[in-house]
Amino acid sequence: MGITKLADLIRLDAPGAISHKDISDYTGKVIALDTSIVMNQFRAATPSLSPLTGLFFRTLTFLEHDIKPVFVFDGKPPGEKTAVLEKRAETAGMRSPNLTGTASSQTKDCLQLLKLLGVPIIQAPGDAEAMCAWLVREGTVDAVASEDMDTLPFGANILIRQLNAKKDSDIIEYSLPKLLEKLQISHEEFVDLCILLGCDYCDKIAGLGPRRALTLIQKHRTIENVVLHINRQTHPVPHFWKFEEARKIFLGAPQTMAPELTWTEPDEEALVRLLCHVKHVRQDRVRQRMEKFRQTRETKREEREKERAAGRSKQTRMEDFFRVTRKREQTVEAADSSSSKRKRPKSK
Repeated sequence: MGITKLADLIRLDAPGAISHKDISDYTGKVIALDTSIVMNQFRAATPSLSPLTGLFFRTLTFLEHDIKPVFVFDGKPPGEKTAVLEKRAETAGMRSPNLTGTASSQTKDCLQLLKLLGVPIIQAPGDAEAMCAWLVREGTVDAVASEDMDTLPFGANILIRQLNAKKDSDIIEYSLPKLLEKLQISHEEFVDLCILLGCDYCDKIAGLGPRRALTLIQKHRTIENVVLHINRQTHPVPHFWKFEEARKIFLGAPQTMAPELTWTEPDEEALVRLLCHVKHVRQDRVRQRMEKFRQTRETKREEREKERAAGRSKQTRMEDFFRVTRKREQTVEAADSSSSKRKRPKSK
């Protein structure tokens, strides 16, 4: 679920925190992805096909654009999320949700596929979106790609939505610092706002809409103060409301070490064995996609070398120009060397 109507609130009250991007804008960036969100997208879009196929194609597209993906997997969910997970399992026709964090057979297949693609994998101790946000805060990655808006209250400075590798896709980027500045609230106050809007970890105050919740937080700053200034008849507060526990989850940091990230070349033969011989994907699809991947990367490598060569050539010409200029002005510089030294910028 994420945060109820948070995207709508940002669009209306802080549009300056939103920017629209192209996939090429993320060239050279390290992007953390909530793997469960990615897999759910493929299940919904192509229920008759294995989501591994979609994951294979999308990951190669990221790598072709020189985007460095880092896939983060959910661990054991917080106990406060049990009720939400049970409702989701019921809606999906499942007997019970996974409350232990143990890897399903499909998750194990995803892990194997991503290892063969040569991209880093991180096992979160709890929710993946919390881990993704922490990686941004630590400077390990540049941004989080997820459809789940609760990545923002977890503290991700940059959230990317709709990063689906399509050429014509309108990628939406949210800036948390800009959002807080526009709303004129702190991160802690923003967390309280998100709890009032409705999150996965506790109930919300009934009848309290997004604009009203924002106004109350901007005026009273904390949930405790908001509760003192609302009409309990029209906006009843939930019994045994666990908003403090939810607040601690959003503001806490995962109990883990920042990982070292490495990317390696995809293992084509092992990928063929997994996707074609085990998952029965047509071998020609896999081979053709790998060939396109190699050709695209080679083309981009040649383009970068040409750009570097052009840059060196331009720099050389500029250096020659300044060298001649300095020779012409040598007499003047000698006459006033102390003044020139003061004006000359320090070399780096």
